[in-house]
Parts: sequence; C-alpha cells; structure tokens
Amino acid sequence: MGGAVSAGEDNDELIDNLKEAHYIRSDLVERAFRAIDRADYYLEEYRDSAYKDLAWRHGNLHLSAPCIYSEVMEALDLQPGLSFLNLGSGTGYLSTMVGLILGPFGVNHGVELHADVVDYAYQKFDYFIKTSDSFDKFEFCEPTFVVGNCLEIPPESRQYDRVYCGAGVQKEYENYMKNLLKVGGILVLPLEEKLTKITRTGQSSWETKKIIAVTFAPLVQPKQNVNGRPRSVPLPIFEVRTLQDLSRIAIRHTLRQPIAMGEGRTKRRVSFPGARAMHRYGPRFERRRFCRRFYRQCVNSVVLHDSMIPTAMDDCNYPGGVEEEEVEEEEEEEISCGRVREDLPEEDEEGCGGTEEEKSRIGCARAEPPVNILREKILRLPLPEPLKMYLLYYREK
Repeated sequence: MGGAVSAGEDNDELIDNLKEAHYIRSDLVERAFRAIDRADYYLEEYRDSAYKDLAWRHGNLHLSAPCIYSEVMEALDLQPGLSFLNLGSGTGYLSTMVGLILGPFGVNHGVELHADVVDYAYQKFDYFIKTSDSFDKFEFCEPTFVVGNCLEIPPESRQYDRVYCGAGVQKEYENYMKNLLKVGGILVLPLEEKLTKITRTGQSSWETKKIIAVTFAPLVQPKQNVNGRPRSVPLPIFEVRTLQDLSRIAIRHTLRQPIAMGEGRTKRRVSFPGARAMHRYGPRFERRRFCRRFYRQCVNSVVLHDSMIPTAMDDCNYPGGVEEEEVEEEEEEEISCGRVREDLPEEDEEGCGGTEEEKSRIGCARAEPPVNILREKILRLPLPEPLKMYLLYYREK
C-alpha cells in the first residue's frame, strides 16, 4: 500500500511531498515527521528505499507507507498528556513520532507479536535519543513495548485516550478494539479494507468515519489455550516518574523556553545575511535554484529562435520550474537583506558569486550547521560533569 506521492531524495523532501498532497495537514504532525528520519528505521542495505511512499517488509520487520502514517497521525488528533496504545507497534517508528507530541506526562505503550521486532524497536529508539538533535527540540514521552498477541489483552485492562491497530481487523473484533478506548477517545484501525476513525462519544455510543482505502495483513489469530487456561498479555505498567526524572524534565523545559520563543519570532520570515542558503525548502530549493541559474545562462549565451524563447509572462517551462509563490518569497528575502535582484552578481556553484569583498558586502555566505542550543546551555551550567551527562540523556553527540 502506498505510492500516493512521488519519491523524495531525503526525509524533508518526502515530507514536502506529503504536505503538497495534503496527507500532512497540521504543523504538529509535520514537526514530528521531520524530527525522525524514516531511513533510520530501515536495515542499512534497504535505506535507499526509505523515501519512497511505499510499505517495507523484511522478515518480521514492517513499516507502512508514509501516506498511511500521515493519515493515522492526523486522525489520532494527538495532544500532550494523552495515553496512547499501539497494537502491532513494529519498529517503533510511529510510537516515537507519537511520543514527540504526547510530552513527558503522556503514556506511550505498544504491543508487538514478535520478540525480535521489540528488540529492534528498542535499538532504534536508543539510537534516536543518543544521536538525533531533533530529540532536544521536544519534550518526549518514551515508548514502552511488550511482546504478545494484542487479541489476548485482558478485558479488565486500563483504557486509553488513543488507540491504533497496525493490522487488518476482522469485523468480529471491532467491539474488542472499541473496549480498549476511554469515553471521548479515538480509535484508528484498518476495518474492512478502509482506514477507519472511531470516536467513543459515550459508554455505548460511537461515531465512525471512513478515511481511505487500505490493504493490511490481517490480525494473527490467538493460538489454542494451554491446559484450558486462557492466555493473557498484560499491558505495560503505568509507572510514576522518579524525582530525578521530574527534575531533569523541569530543567530541560526551563532551558528550552527562550529557544522556543526565539523560534516563534523567526518562523514566519527569515531576513538576515545568508537567508537564501537557509530557505525552508532546503535541498529542494537548492536544486530549483540551480535549474534557474542554468536556464538563465543558456538564454544569455545562446541565440535561440524566437519560437523557442518563452514569453516573460509564461510559466517557467524549464527543468525544475518555479512557482510564483517561490519567486515572491525570494524577492521578499532579497529586499529584507538590503539586496536587489538586478544588482546581485551571478552565483557560482557554491551559491555565492563575485569576489571575497563582494561576498562580504552582500553577506552571502553558506549557512553553518545549526547549533544545538539546549545542549550548549546544559554544558555551560556550573554542575558536575555526571549531572550534565544525565541532563543530556548521556547522548553521543
């Protein structure tokens, strides 16, 4: 299942494509998708396929297509502090994205049939915490996984605000899934080959909405009971956080606040030297800029037949054509930097043109990699080194 959007060359371009196709519609879901590189959840030899809008399976490992995860995340309507249950949690990719939204006081549980997949999910989760700078931009709800068949959860188990099932649910198990949900909660599951959103509006009342057609492998039926005793898969325990954890959460939250405020002020408009190199389209914008530069060079250096030259008001019919919105954004950025398009020297392959003096004058310089401000603040605190490492989650970067 998948293939609804074109393939991307990196994670950001994949998310751009999902946004353009309206699979990702909210800023919160977009931030979560951009924070986690989908390729990190693939085996190394299959990473080249990570940015295609296709499902991936290898042995017991499985990832749904990005367009499906997008619809699931939007339908769940996640908010900080909610409880979430992922039935068929797999590699943990979805659970980790959900944890970025739930925050430190949410609940993030998963049930997975295969023990080797649970081990793989924990490995990927640890890798994300220790190596990804995105982790420091969020207050995180760590997922907890258990091994077992999700159809063997005891009926007296605690209910959740949000539930997702990652396997095709047979009609006879619909009520079983509904009973895992609190009043006011949302259940998203593949039901009768339709991704379905069910909202519990009362003790015995429900609202059902069909989202898109999907094809999922069906739920694995429970095995026969042993010695006549019913099997049981206990859900993870709701643990109270330790004082150490609460202190770490509070300190990181306090240090993060000025960072978040600064991001909010600059989110809508970037107007500083080198802004073009940090355009929000990233690699995609760089490619389009190269195509525009190539086109201008061809027009300036080659005498073309009149019928071959597009008119000034036509759309740009050259490779990597530019949308009007992008052209307007470029003009705004150049004006805000004190530059006029006609006065700029032609850019070279590195994105800046002219002599060193001219580069300095117009402030055209490649943007440096972003600094992890939260990490830098923690390292500057007058604290013992072990405590700093604890605040940093013993991260490798």
